[in-house]
Amino acid sequence: MRTATETIVGFARTVRAAGVAADPERVQTMLRALDHLDVLDPSDVYWAGRLTLCSDPADLPRYDRCFAAYFSGRTVRSVRRPPPVVISRPAAVPVTDPPPDGEGERADPRTATASRAEVLRHRDVARLDEAERIEVNRLIALLQADPERRRSRRFATARSGRHDPYRTVREVLRHGGEITAVRYRAHRTRPRRVVLLIDVSGSMTPYADALLRFAHAAVRAGGRTTEAFSVGTRLTRLTRELRHRDPDTAMTAVSEAIPDWSGGTRLGEELKEFCDRFGQRGMARGAVVVIASDGWERGDPSLLGEQMARLRRLAHRVVWANPHKARPGYEPLTGGMAAALPHVDDFVAGHSLAALQRLAHIVNAGRRRA
Repeated sequence: MRTATETIVGFARTVRAAGVAADPERVQTMLRALDHLDVLDPSDVYWAGRLTLCSDPADLPRYDRCFAAYFSGRTVRSVRRPPPVVISRPAAVPVTDPPPDGEGERADPRTATASRAEVLRHRDVARLDEAERIEVNRLIALLQADPERRRSRRFATARSGRHDPYRTVREVLRHGGEITAVRYRAHRTRPRRVVLLIDVSGSMTPYADALLRFAHAAVRAGGRTTEAFSVGTRLTRLTRELRHRDPDTAMTAVSEAIPDWSGGTRLGEELKEFCDRFGQRGMARGAVVVIASDGWERGDPSLLGEQMARLRRLAHRVVWANPHKARPGYEPLTGGMAAALPHVDDFVAGHSLAALQRLAHIVNAGRRRA
């Protein structure tokens, strides 16, 4: 009997044969997502695959057909919870409201749910109702904002690369002076540090919860290389609170730790404090720094510009996520944004699940301004 991993890999192969670009990296992402979910729950398997294997709206109907065909009547054996359980239904996805009587053929509930999820993915989080917010929060928790890896100065044994004279000589001495093999070494790699600064001022209230949940996903994925702070009128380090595995528990701990919820915005002063206390000492050196804020600066914009320039010199890359950027006609004309933008590598939106997925991709990709 096949293991859960073998079943998922086989499913991904089926999806790829149907025309979905489910490359090995996406398959690995789905397997990592299932590590945090219940692999015996068809709904968890369905959503983990739909959110990781599909990259285009046209992929959704193909994915649904493959899911129904592949899992119908098949047995998935869990590597964590014996005994095995048979998945007998295509997917236990939420059922949408049925179409009104007399409107023709009944719609496929899975197709309707997929379409609804795609619409929800692009909705502004400030305009979600309670049920939609719960669903979006669940999907944010699945984001993989783990950092890129960078080359270390230290070396490690490798099959190719630079010659390793010390190990080669030791090997020669071990064999009585006979050269039996040439040893090699290569630079080690380690995760690049990621620092997130989340604006929790009054103007950011509709978006602060979603952005903090994004920070929770990033801290959980990045481990010790990821740090998170809130900014407003005070700088508050939140990394320890965000290490809770359960997102709701982490949000409760964060709400108790932040003393300046829905207050004013003094980004220039907060960035100066961050650079003085943490950035200059190494936290921001070579890191990807993400600032999530609308840029409504109550303090001196020139101070914000100075500190952004200072931060830009320390960091590998500076990313600014503004929830208002996606609005039609938006222009960064506020004093704070105008002062900060010359020192930003990526200026992105941060208002929806799709925008947060793009932000996670930027953190992963490690692109740098040319």
